[in-house]
Amino acid sequence: MDIHLLNQVEKQSIGERQPLPEKYLRLSDDEMDERIVAAKKTLGDRVVILGHHYQRDEVIKFADFTGDSLKLARAAASRGAAEFIVFCGVHFMAESADILRGPHQKVVLPDLAAGCSMADMAAEDQLDICWRELDGMGVDVKGLVPVTYINSSAAIKAFCGSHGGVVCTSTNAAGVMSWAWEQGERLLMLPDQHLGRNTGYRLGVPLDRMAIWDPHEIDGGLTADEARNAKLLLWKGHCSVHTRFTVQQIDAFRKAHPGGKVIAHPECTFDVVQAADVSGSTEFIIDTLRKSPKGSVWAVATEIHLVNRLMHELAPDRTVVTLDPFGCLCSTMFRVSPNHLLWILEGLLEGTIHNQIVVPEETKRCARLALDRMLEIR
Repeated sequence: MDIHLLNQVEKQSIGERQPLPEKYLRLSDDEMDERIVAAKKTLGDRVVILGHHYQRDEVIKFADFTGDSLKLARAAASRGAAEFIVFCGVHFMAESADILRGPHQKVVLPDLAAGCSMADMAAEDQLDICWRELDGMGVDVKGLVPVTYINSSAAIKAFCGSHGGVVCTSTNAAGVMSWAWEQGERLLMLPDQHLGRNTGYRLGVPLDRMAIWDPHEIDGGLTADEARNAKLLLWKGHCSVHTRFTVQQIDAFRKAHPGGKVIAHPECTFDVVQAADVSGSTEFIIDTLRKSPKGSVWAVATEIHLVNRLMHELAPDRTVVTLDPFGCLCSTMFRVSPNHLLWILEGLLEGTIHNQIVVPEETKRCARLALDRMLEIR
């Protein structure tokens, strides 16, 4: 995938998603860089910029912290002097930062069009219906623990918080799910079925004790017996990036690099994770490759910006390639551009807050319960 070509194409339509003033639409890269640096310097400790691993290089280079969504939200909360948290990521991440922020802090998302297709696959009203339908099918909902991936809306996190549930990340999913099974006999894992299936299987749950809940079908598309038999109910959601990877791609890589290894994110399908040599979160992937022996060859099944960054960082001692020869771009994460970042920062200099993310207080309170439960799990 030619990232530079994509950047050029994106510049042609940059104002079509998040309207930007004309003066921010046709700037050279050098001018944007100079103005962003100047704005950051003037704002000083009043602002902290967070950059998710999947952000484009042109943006993440200005981040004060880089990491996954929860790591960044917690980093923001630790920067007590910062009045403004600029989250270069997607909407649910900015919501998490607003839930965990200090009372004097404000969270900003540079482009409001930067959402997450996976998070959008689980809506609060769908979860309410799911709970009622499961109850009507004879499932003891008092013994059902909802576990939501952090890649979900604040409203979904709040539902989990108010129903004895919890949030997880790809890093701590196994520990969180183990804790949840101590609280109840079955789990509802949402919105990513693949993280749930891969983690549940690793914890010893057989596939025939898992069932997919389709929110677009009556009773989730399940019979009452299927729902009651399930130890793990999996919401029918997925990541559009990680489900692009295939076993055929792994086979092709192994033919080209007989001694190479494949590392996959647990948002990939079950077959891909089983065929890979190792699987783990974004932070796990980074750590594993950095600690791998010199001369090793890796195919990585995750977002292309991170793969390219690791490829350049670890060369020439290690060879890192994307498992998908066409690359897998998180198109919504890609929407945050240097133009948007500059607009946000110069707005703050002028006393204007663009795109503040505010989670309603009641939603925040219940979502915080689910997040706090996660943070207490060891």
